Amino acid sequence: MPGTVLLASNNAKKLAELRRVAEAAGIEGLTVLGLSDVAPYPEPVEDGASFEDNALIKARAAVAATGLPALADDSGLAVDALNGMPGVLSARWSGGQGDAANNELLLAQLADVPADRRGAAFVSVCALVLPGGGQTLARGEWRGRIVARPSGANGFGYDPLFVPDDALAQGRTSAELSPAEKDSLSHRGKALAQLVPALAALTRS
Repeated sequence: MPGTVLLASNNAKKLAELRRVAEAAGIEGLTVLGLSDVAPYPEPVEDGASFEDNALIKARAAVAATGLPALADDSGLAVDALNGMPGVLSARWSGGQGDAANNELLLAQLADVPADRRGAAFVSVCALVLPGGGQTLARGEWRGRIVARPSGANGFGYDPLFVPDDALAQGRTSAELSPAEKDSLSHRGKALAQLVPALAALTRS
């Protein structure tokens, strides 16, 4: 299917984000599909040691199952005081019990850490893999700090605990930013922006 890319994710907010990025970049003729748009296939085990490994595992599995160009993101939170953890374990930090439990565990682990040592970064690696075997990797980071209590209803994951360093955020958490604001600042937005030329090339293939 010319001009088509499959986002290898069941996350509707990630799908909407990719579509917004493609539209904002002026990519015409690109159809962005989600996993609900293709026949189900077994999800691969994300057992890589890095964000790059896991993004490629997901994208390659999607290409093998569908024959479509596939884009996959692996992302997480790297907390300075926890030596970069949760990292690739971010989504499973509380043993797979969900976002609220992950946030509660993180706050408990940082309970005795003062505000000036709560630096952190959201990290995203996006992998675009083509049926012919070509691949492109892009990495984005978003620096900020972890606050003592969650705030905001937008976003997902650790967004309610993360206040970006960016002046535009004005001390708000990622979960208090509008989708457009988050796209312009976020780790995933930065990684996806690097893939715009490769995504635009799909419409010419």
